[in-house]
Amino acid sequence: MKKYPVLKSIALLLIGSFTVVSCTVVRQGEFGVKRTLGKYNDKVYTSGLQVFNPFTSKVVKISGQTENIEVSLVIPSREGLSIQSEVSILYRVKSNEAPDLLRKVGIDYEGTVILPVFRSAVSDVTSKYYAKDMHSGNRAEIEVAIRDLMMKTLEAKGLIVEAVLLKSISLPRSLAKAIEDKLEAEQQAQRMEFVLQQERQEADRMRIKAEGVRDANQIIAEGLTPAILQYKSIEAWVQLAMSPNSKIVFSNGSVPMMLNPETMSNQPQSQGTSGKNMGLVLPLSEQ
Repeated sequence: MKKYPVLKSIALLLIGSFTVVSCTVVRQGEFGVKRTLGKYNDKVYTSGLQVFNPFTSKVVKISGQTENIEVSLVIPSREGLSIQSEVSILYRVKSNEAPDLLRKVGIDYEGTVILPVFRSAVSDVTSKYYAKDMHSGNRAEIEVAIRDLMMKTLEAKGLIVEAVLLKSISLPRSLAKAIEDKLEAEQQAQRMEFVLQQERQEADRMRIKAEGVRDANQIIAEGLTPAILQYKSIEAWVQLAMSPNSKIVFSNGSVPMMLNPETMSNQPQSQGTSGKNMGLVLPLSEQ
């Protein structure tokens, strides 16, 4: 009779073990895949509370967000140089292919497939470019080529490579110095071309100005008739007559010429004068 309570307790314990449940929370940005007795289910849980039997099942969670892998490696160039580089790999997992990724690759898919595929792709691509191209506008072309080559292998496994970024390129010192010297020479040539262009513009400006002066003088010379000269002479005589300053004016009968009295006062006074500066207007023809 004493055996029955023991058997009853064992039976209750077994029944209770099959009815025990556990739960886990799948956060936003995560994918949850239930594994029952070692097999992954095809259903993917994206968020919320998930219930499972802890004795037979487990919910494996992986990130569904864009992940960044920082890689430091030496990459080859077309001329055979070894270049130190820092690279970022941006990737994410396809939600509907997460179960197949866990079945075929496992939870450590970064170290199993992403990094090996990246190292192979970056060597294949950079070996086709010169080291100087990695410092120029060809860098974006190299990044796209590496990404496309990686996608040929990783897309079938449920992984999407969003971008490959060459963040830093450390060239050998001798090559970096040669590139710097070349860039400096190009800048000096551009600076000299700018100076020459300025000189050419200045020469054109002076030429145009000289042509303008020449044309103006030619027009004036063509318009200087005897009548105009006589008219200008009369204007000059009128202005001299209206001036209050003492002056000495000589003339050939048509054109006046005035001497500064201050320079005349510095010369010895001639005999027969009263010592005062006198204005005298005499036509040269009457002297």
